[in-house]
Amino acid sequence: MTLNGIFVLNVDSYNLIYGAPERERIASRVNMIAPQQTAEAVTANPALLAGIDVIFSGWGCPTFTAEILAAAPNLRAVFYGAGSIRGIVTDDFWARGIQISSAWSANAIPVSEYTLAHILFGLKSGWQHVTSVKRAGHYVRHPVAGAFGSTVGLVSLGMIGRLMVERLKTFEVKIIAYDPFVSAAQGAALGVEMTTLDEVFRRADVVSAHTPWLKETEGLITGAHIAAMKPYATFINSSRGAVVAENEMIAVLQQRPDLVAVLDVTHPEPPAPGSPLYTLPNVILTPHIAGSMETECRRQGQYMIDELDRFLAGQPLVYAITRDRAAIMA
Repeated sequence: MTLNGIFVLNVDSYNLIYGAPERERIASRVNMIAPQQTAEAVTANPALLAGIDVIFSGWGCPTFTAEILAAAPNLRAVFYGAGSIRGIVTDDFWARGIQISSAWSANAIPVSEYTLAHILFGLKSGWQHVTSVKRAGHYVRHPVAGAFGSTVGLVSLGMIGRLMVERLKTFEVKIIAYDPFVSAAQGAALGVEMTTLDEVFRRADVVSAHTPWLKETEGLITGAHIAAMKPYATFINSSRGAVVAENEMIAVLQQRPDLVAVLDVTHPEPPAPGSPLYTLPNVILTPHIAGSMETECRRQGQYMIDELDRFLAGQPLVYAITRDRAAIMA
């Protein structure tokens, strides 16, 4: 029996995640019974969800409240073409036993690409050279670790952290990591030396944070960690700003102009007006661009179509999110 489906997300996300080829593929498998809808539209008129078996969504997905769920008694699966689902699921949703799949692993790919670029540039003391040459008006050279025999430190070995390990294996660097949920033996199997957080910052030439934002991880990375870094080291954060004690980090960076912090995320985000993050020469601030942007978002839609095919075939969803998993996703 053909399933009935609907797209529910904001217009921009719809156009980014589900391009014409993705829409055609979905329409060839599912009876899409209405045009794309927004969260506001289905909240105002829940009857739009009557008879719906599957929802395709992304950024702008409605929260699945008891009222929304009551209007969709046939709902069996949600394909969320974005990352964390923590803001859209509820106890009522989990109680219904509805399957939900997320494109979080597709979003990990551009994050790893962004991070790899900055790791390699950091191993050349790249940003230190850029800022020094501009300031001096002539060539200036600083010590360089290089990408041979140097040490890269990773904070957390989740999906993105492990993807970083695979990408870094192309280069002749030593990888060390901190993750309290990964044993020394498990790390060794990945080709990584597991160590303490203090050791990661003390020993690595570049440190990259990939820690989810949980109550337990707020302020995990302190000013003392940044202060312990080697001369001309680089710290990269593309995870969440709240995992860093930001004021402490700023104080250290003001005292250690040799260090560079590459920050794609901050807390708050964006930084408050007048924040030193805007003006410190050794802070490279990007506006949360590491994750999927523009055509990269289409990969997320394609992942959800692959999940749809598994669902239709009665196979387990590769990117299914359970209640326990949702609680620890960033």
